[in-house]
Amino acid sequence: MKLFSTKILIIAVLFIGHTALSAQDSSKVLINPTINRIAYGTDPQQYIVFYKADSDKPTPLVVYIHGGAWKSGSAEGIARTNVFGNSNKQGEGVLELLKKGISVASVEYRFLAKATKAGVNPPVQWPMLDAAKALQFIRSKAHEWNIDKTRVGLTGSSAGGCTALWLALHPDLADCSSSDPISHESTRVSFVGVLNTQTTLDPNDLTQWFKSPTYGGNAFGFLKIVENKEVSDMDAFLKAREEILPWIMKYSPKTWISNDDPPVFLAYTDAPQPTGEPQLDSVHGAAYGVQIQPEFDKMGVEFYLIFPGYNKSPYTDHIDFLVKKLNKECL
Repeated sequence: MKLFSTKILIIAVLFIGHTALSAQDSSKVLINPTINRIAYGTDPQQYIVFYKADSDKPTPLVVYIHGGAWKSGSAEGIARTNVFGNSNKQGEGVLELLKKGISVASVEYRFLAKATKAGVNPPVQWPMLDAAKALQFIRSKAHEWNIDKTRVGLTGSSAGGCTALWLALHPDLADCSSSDPISHESTRVSFVGVLNTQTTLDPNDLTQWFKSPTYGGNAFGFLKIVENKEVSDMDAFLKAREEILPWIMKYSPKTWISNDDPPVFLAYTDAPQPTGEPQLDSVHGAAYGVQIQPEFDKMGVEFYLIFPGYNKSPYTDHIDFLVKKLNKECL
């Protein structure tokens, strides 16, 4: 009986040890940054995580901007985000880009709460302009990091995708009159491919495109508490629209669509409701892509949209689009 109990104890210890080891293994990543947390500004949240592809020649670059409603998430989350595929649990998706000769940079930025506390209006300008500044910083390191700064693609999801799309469509933010040489670098990119992205922050669009929109007001400081959660105060946002319209236009991607935009790829993980039915998901809904497509078509911009059951593009997803474009075409 004592021997039997001892065997049970040994088996239990081995099982617990194996489980703990498996948990540790699952938390590991397959890739380590070439340069970790290099600052592009003075705030602790203004940093870049850089992964360098092995190449004798300057490589294309994908810049990733993480999501989280501009209030959470991190640049280090690149190793697990589904932006690089559902199999990207330990950096597998990012590793695939490196193997294909494409370097990757992940951007951290200041959140809305920090902007609000600092009295910045609208708060969304900090995360968006931080992304632009990070891109300029990366380009300033082109020789040192072996990057071809004429072949740059942007990606991200949700709020990060919104920032990436805004930056890709926005006129160049380079300031050649600045005493800072980094500010002379261009913010224009070659391609943008994003996932579950908001294409507008205009409450008029949101109330027309979705049954009960719950997103957008957060970008401009319109918040309320519902069931102990902070959500957009859409009634106050819509009521204040005319007063803050210059802000809305300045930071909404839709505003900046023009005929000189780079090719755009919008991917969504859920299909929209059928035509004529109320569109429900105002945070990540495919209606953002469906409603914006005519604007790109009107301008003659190369544009692709996919969601479950719909893909008229020659690409499997937004990352496939970026990889094939960056390895074939130049700005």
